[in-house]
Amino acid sequence: MKQGAPLLLPLLRTRSQGDILAAVLLEPDKEQSLTDLARLVGTSRLTVLREIDRLEDAGLVSTRRFGNTRLARARTDNPVYAPLAELLAVTFGPLAVLRGLLADVDGIEHAFIYGSWAARYHERPGSVPGDIDVLVIGNPDRDRLADIVEEAEKALHREVNVRRVSASAWADDDGPFKRTITSSPIVELTENEHSPSKTRGTSSPP
Repeated sequence: MKQGAPLLLPLLRTRSQGDILAAVLLEPDKEQSLTDLARLVGTSRLTVLREIDRLEDAGLVSTRRFGNTRLARARTDNPVYAPLAELLAVTFGPLAVLRGLLADVDGIEHAFIYGSWAARYHERPGSVPGDIDVLVIGNPDRDRLADIVEEAEKALHREVNVRRVSASAWADDDGPFKRTITSSPIVELTENEHSPSKTRGTSSPP
């Protein structure tokens, strides 16, 4: 299905464009292969190739070859970089930033964004999202999560609310909160056997 301009940032052509821009520009110290970017944002390698070519032509990214692999990296020396990265942080940033911060945290079985930001990401109309709501299923260290919240809020310029629940408690829960979550859009932050979608775009968490 053809994508239209995303509600999160209608200046862009598609949501995939926003995801790719955020994945590259919000991690400026990281080189990423086009294949990894395609997997990360849940789109085709051809789509990533086209976007990276456009960004390189505009001087926003640089690429290099490592064997048969093409690696892309943000060009922070471009004067457009800082304001563009700031704009992406407050629009598409929650997925890219939180995904990166939670990636190496032990004890997380499943994590996703829910609420108004997730709804806008999935093109549900409504008011401009304010805070970012995150559900973490598992038993990660609470102090580590608190540090991640602080770091995420600095990067996103938004309040970030993380709710932590054990896997057993979530499995046994049949209350209104879980019913609301399971019937609403979510955006995946983890990729494992518990995740219902590799594309991080689903409306039915486990």
